[in-house]
Amino acid sequence: MKKEETQNTFKRFRNRYRLVVMNDDTYEEVVTFKLSRLSVYILLSTSFVLLVGFTIILLMFTPLKYYIPGYGNNTTRTQLIQLKMRADSLEQSLHHKDVYLENLKKTLSGNIPIIRDTQSLKLSKQELTED
Repeated sequence: MKKEETQNTFKRFRNRYRLVVMNDDTYEEVVTFKLSRLSVYILLSTSFVLLVGFTIILLMFTPLKYYIPGYGNNTTRTQLIQLKMRADSLEQSLHHKDVYLENLKKTLSGNIPIIRDTQSLKLSKQELTED
């Protein structure tokens, strides 16, 4: 049964139809096309592929690509990288200054614990005489 259905489907794709364009006043045939569903499908598929291909080529090889959001030229990209590096370095220096000011405030207010090194240094006689 399935074999008959697929054969009927393929037959329907190959059935020939006639498309006639007529002059409405004189009923004269202007153009006549002999078509099948398969030929219409192939024509539409081919035109779609060609249209997409033409659009891609147009965007790739013309300056229209710069109108696409997120696409920039090389100079803009290098400037963006330089600005990002500068912002990162400014952020780090600001953090270091904040830490310095906090430590200075703690030192001036006296809230800093004093850590003393209680380990004795063991130096050899040679190291002592060198100084």
